[in-house]
Amino acid sequence: MVKRRTKGSNLEEATAMVAAVAAPDVAREAARWLAFLGIERRLAPKTCEAYARDVAAFLAFLTDHLGGKPKLTELAKLSPADVRAWLSHRRRDGIEARTLVRALAATRSFARFLEREGKGKVAALSAVRAPRVPHSLPKPLTIGAAKAVSDPALRSNERREQWVLTRDAAVLALLYGSGLRISEALGLKRRDVPKPGAGDALTVLGKGNKTRMVPVLAPVLQAIADYVRLCPFDLAPDAPIFRGTAGRPLSPRIVQLAMSEIRGALGLPPSATPHALRHSFATHLLSRGGDLRAIQELLGHASLSTTQIYTAVDSTRLIEAYKAAHPRARG
Repeated sequence: MVKRRTKGSNLEEATAMVAAVAAPDVAREAARWLAFLGIERRLAPKTCEAYARDVAAFLAFLTDHLGGKPKLTELAKLSPADVRAWLSHRRRDGIEARTLVRALAATRSFARFLEREGKGKVAALSAVRAPRVPHSLPKPLTIGAAKAVSDPALRSNERREQWVLTRDAAVLALLYGSGLRISEALGLKRRDVPKPGAGDALTVLGKGNKTRMVPVLAPVLQAIADYVRLCPFDLAPDAPIFRGTAGRPLSPRIVQLAMSEIRGALGLPPSATPHALRHSFATHLLSRGGDLRAIQELLGHASLSTTQIYTAVDSTRLIEAYKAAHPRARG
């Protein structure tokens, strides 16, 4: 039997990952840093794992680069050239700029922790400029396509049980109707979702274990109610509402595969993913006059600058519409 992984086991694995490539004093401080990220900063377990993996890769490189596992005193003596050598090494391994930026952020986070704790200052990490990340805009679906993906009739030719098709349609309707991340939708408990007519909001657990209230439309609640009525499993109030065919919590991969089938049926591009429904939610609200601050709250963005990218998407769509429709624009 496979044991379900817990937040504690994730933290232990992340700590062991760094300890395997670190000198004892560095490993000790890394364990304290990861505990700080998970408990004090309340970062998600997978974020802690990613940070641990990045710092472990940094320390493994330094072991080869310096001829031994670096101690805290040696980290403090690193030069910007050492850090640039690490980034160049990662680039030669085919690591993309976005991943390099995250890796540098992870090592800087560890360095800031060491400095706060009086364990030395790794100034070289701050002296090196982060790689430039190519700017890309979210790719929302059209309003018609975003509505169509939650129609279970689209997949009626598939050999799937009706409750499965109804479940997938309900999840996709929730992603577009409330702008949720897929992890947020699949993390909902039965008690979190009001019955049709009994409420119009959800309490969602988002990134950093932060909760927020989001509105939910009546048709979306009805889609979820239809799924609950057909679901063959007992849905206890404190258990996940969306289930896989074996009765366990539904995997994001299953939702991605369902969206892939729908893409084919509607002739949508590869960019039409479950997460694109969240982009569509934000873009369509903004195009209808939605307030940027309100959209930030609905999406659960910590910074308004993250939400502002949708203003660029909306402007791009307006310019494209202008070029397509204005007589002088067509020559």
